[in-house]
Amino acid sequence: MQRNMKLLVLTSNPYRASFRQRIGVYLDILKEKGLTTEVAVLPKNFSARRQLYKQASDFDGVLIHKKLLNFWDARILRKSAKKIIYNYDDAVMLSEKHPEKKSLSHLLPFRRIIKLSDMVITGSRYLAQFAGSNNEKVKILPIGLKTSDYDFDPPKQDEKIRLGWIGSGNTLPFLEDLRDVLEQIGQKFDNCVLRIIGDDFFDLSNMPVEKIKWQQDTRGVKLAECDIGLAPLPDNPFTQGKCSFKVLEYSASGLAVVASPVGTNPDHLVEGQSGFLAKSHQDWIEKISILVKDADLRKQMGQKGKQIAQNHDTAIIGDRMSKLITNCLNGQR
Repeated sequence: MQRNMKLLVLTSNPYRASFRQRIGVYLDILKEKGLTTEVAVLPKNFSARRQLYKQASDFDGVLIHKKLLNFWDARILRKSAKKIIYNYDDAVMLSEKHPEKKSLSHLLPFRRIIKLSDMVITGSRYLAQFAGSNNEKVKILPIGLKTSDYDFDPPKQDEKIRLGWIGSGNTLPFLEDLRDVLEQIGQKFDNCVLRIIGDDFFDLSNMPVEKIKWQQDTRGVKLAECDIGLAPLPDNPFTQGKCSFKVLEYSASGLAVVASPVGTNPDHLVEGQSGFLAKSHQDWIEKISILVKDADLRKQMGQKGKQIAQNHDTAIIGDRMSKLITNCLNGQR
């Protein structure tokens, strides 16, 4: 019988959405699979971090989420830890503000953590390319979601067609980039409503906006009340590394999706079957218009999307994650 193993999980912020979706949602599954985890926040003080790193020797391995380490942190942790697994789902090797320029302050620490890790887990093929030249054990594990959290079929409230978007205030500018598109849709169709589920909002002149505060226990039903899910992303080297959660949320909710062909959006959407990819503003207007006018197509795409989302359920992705981690901890350094 395999013994229970202990895993130290290091993060800068366990309450951040990226940690919840990439690590936190799987902790119970890992425990069921024989991996007991202890989550620790990396202290800002070097002396405190050093003490934490030395405690790593009490565990079978360390899982680092996204955090890049300086030379001394990396050296101390590598000396103490039996195994190190690095997990990232963003283009941490690039500057978000200037993604087109090589940033040594990002790139060098990234290469450092990749080289010292016994295994690297990342969220997409695009991100894996950055790590492959410095580590032979790079594994791609897509993002998952608990599909039961979105399994609702609420009665139709009215005859309105709701264009839904969910996200934080940090990503709201991506939706605002579609303002002209939404204004034109509002002029073209008088039965459309934009529903924003988040913590920040904006208004439109030609379309009503429903402002729904994001809440863990209501987000699923509020999405299910929509008809079309919007997942816009700008296209640059940083956003190409985005492991988008929105498309899966919309699909799990039974919505037809219109998304930018950026990041993992194309991986989570079957063009013409569960939604459409839209690159230009004209594309967005055309694809949204098709869906607004065709209720049957929206329903068909929503059903197909639910099937796709099921393949990314946390039970499936969590099982894959537990096997990757267990194999690494059991293997030779």
